[in-house]
Amino acid sequence: MPGYTHMQRAQPVLFSHWLLSHAFALREDCLRLIELRDRSNILPLGSGALAGNPLGIDRLWLAEKLGFVGVTDNSMHAVGDRDFVVDFIYCCSMAGLHLSRLAEDLIIYATKEFDFIEISDEFSTGSSLMPQKRNPDSLELVRGLSASLYACLTGIMMTIKGTPSTYNKDLQFDKQYCFEAFDKLQQALLVTSGVIRNMKVKAQQMEAALSADMLATDWAYYLVRKGVPFRKAHHYIGAVVAHAERLSVDINGVALGDLQQICPHFDVDIFKVADYAGNVEKYDVIGGTATQSVRRQLKVLEDFLSDLKKVDQI
Repeated sequence: MPGYTHMQRAQPVLFSHWLLSHAFALREDCLRLIELRDRSNILPLGSGALAGNPLGIDRLWLAEKLGFVGVTDNSMHAVGDRDFVVDFIYCCSMAGLHLSRLAEDLIIYATKEFDFIEISDEFSTGSSLMPQKRNPDSLELVRGLSASLYACLTGIMMTIKGTPSTYNKDLQFDKQYCFEAFDKLQQALLVTSGVIRNMKVKAQQMEAALSADMLATDWAYYLVRKGVPFRKAHHYIGAVVAHAERLSVDINGVALGDLQQICPHFDVDIFKVADYAGNVEKYDVIGGTATQSVRRQLKVLEDFLSDLKKVDQI
């Protein structure tokens, strides 16, 4: 399929590579929540109203018995601190942001102009006026839910920012924002996973959207392999593209003689660079779009999910 930057066709990539880009964003969200779980696992019990307690309670013993890794070091800070709530809602907001970007990509790819995927009837709705339409309402709601998550984050931060030190009744609103963020993120995850599981991928349409101009970067790499510095190769291929546009042909349609006038390093083997699939397989570095690299990415995520299940059991 075409890979895009600035919403312009850029280079051929595998559809699986594009989808995994969103999976790795969600992995980062999981890591944030795991880190937050560890950082928040501190016992405030024993802080009293704000001054601690005078009864000789062994807080470290309590923490160990209750499964905490440590205790808060200042009682006044402990009773007024809601940073862990802000951090949790921030993690939810980031996950919502990533789901919103995925939803936007899917909405675009489901349009007739792209027609790369088809969203199932379970996750699309008919128009109230135009009977021919199927609207991606589910994904639009995911985008909307992400905005609600940011509202929760802003709400809790604005609540805390004006409070003086230690406890104030305003802080009771932390539950409202925290629980709402949890519920909305859960809804967005359920909808997005349902769309992904049930959507139809239109491989032929994706391949049909590929065009010869997307090979320009691979043509530049061809010259680099011939010993041409990339900055010069980039200039030469730019000249090739401009010449092709003047002739109203693809770069593959430019005669070898014309290519050699632009750069003598061109030879007949340049026309072997016209194979999209073959070019994709050259991007076999870690993180690349070649099949081998994508399989490596899948293994990374499979191992991560396996480790995540162990964390869940703690």
